[in-house]
Amino acid sequence: MLSPRFLLLRSAVSLSCRSFCSGGASKPGRAPDMIEGNPLLHVSNVRNRLREIVGASTNWSDHQQAMADRVSLSSMLAKSQQDLPARRMKDSYLEVHLPLGSEPQLREKYLTFHNTVRFGRILEDLDSLAVLISYSHTYNSALKRSPLSIVTALVDKIDMRHHVIYPDCDIKFSGRVTWVGRTSIEAKMHMSQYRDGAYAPVLDATFVMVARDPENKRAAFVNPLKADGPEEEKLLQEGEANKSRRVELSTASLLKVAPTDDERKIIHSLFLNTLDTNTVSFRSRVLPPNSVWMEDAKLKGLEICHPQERNIFNRIFGGFLMRKAYELGWANACSYGGCRPNLVAVDDILFQKPVEIGSLLLLSSQVCYTQGKYIQVRVHSEVFDPLTRQHNTTNLAFLGTFFRIIIKNTLLTLVSSCRSN
Repeated sequence: MLSPRFLLLRSAVSLSCRSFCSGGASKPGRAPDMIEGNPLLHVSNVRNRLREIVGASTNWSDHQQAMADRVSLSSMLAKSQQDLPARRMKDSYLEVHLPLGSEPQLREKYLTFHNTVRFGRILEDLDSLAVLISYSHTYNSALKRSPLSIVTALVDKIDMRHHVIYPDCDIKFSGRVTWVGRTSIEAKMHMSQYRDGAYAPVLDATFVMVARDPENKRAAFVNPLKADGPEEEKLLQEGEANKSRRVELSTASLLKVAPTDDERKIIHSLFLNTLDTNTVSFRSRVLPPNSVWMEDAKLKGLEICHPQERNIFNRIFGGFLMRKAYELGWANACSYGGCRPNLVAVDDILFQKPVEIGSLLLLSSQVCYTQGKYIQVRVHSEVFDPLTRQHNTTNLAFLGTFFRIIIKNTLLTLVSSCRSN
């Protein structure tokens, strides 16, 4: 006898295996601008372009010499932001094509076994594009190589405008710099997919990048940004508001301040709902109906960080780390809810430290909140040193904020458990 959960998963698989793309008889998902010789960038060439800008080697055996050569570029760094020419938003505008409908051989890299698109791969592409957009903003045609090391500091948010990404329709990414600080850059990107003869929006993403010196040891100045017209002025104002919001959230972290009155009331309510009235003891808790203890909603993983997953600075690629965190969080939500989840939003993904080649990366996911048919998942990653036995939080840390996977068809509720082990 097959379990109800297995039957639900199997029915979801059968539905997702159909091709949903339409728009033409011969090649339904092929966009007219995906033609040979088009000047728009192909997604597979983004990282090659980045290597050219930085002067990074494509061979792992040469990486040490390539990084040593970058040390001499420190003399090219600006002494202050005022020494750099102001740039416009259109100077950094880029469009990148992911021709899933036009190139079936490329599609294999992005497919799940349900015949859907791997969102983790989309995260990798967004991360690479954000870096290239930032380099386009800081580009100096007089220099053969950029002295800047631009890395991802934060994924501010990703909002899904359409919850289905079709596996056989061409995709277009576009983006530009919309705000800058002295050493940081905000890049907004959009993803659309060609269906029914036109591009339809899929998601909007906001990444925050930071510029560092050639050795990635200290901050470096970036070109100021000037707005052309009221629309760009509004984007600049939104960037300032985003910065203020991030500072406010940081100062309100539980690592710095106590819970608010409203938060304390919620915690007390959870405690009362799970109190065993017969014993009135912290050691004896009662699970409310249709609920799950939080400690039973965890999933962990381990990744060995091989050179294949390195970025242009020979650290582990941030997009790879995001993909692994997303896939673990998705698997946890799938296991918890008993169905395949649909992503609605991704909240603050914070990069704290670089991950070195050869590291043992420990990933831990926790379903931390549910409401109705929605689930919120927190994913934390750290590097484990087997020689010193130390754990260090690294690039991906969702501290006080959450990586959200919101799914349908689950009515379970999480309850915090204070039971002794």
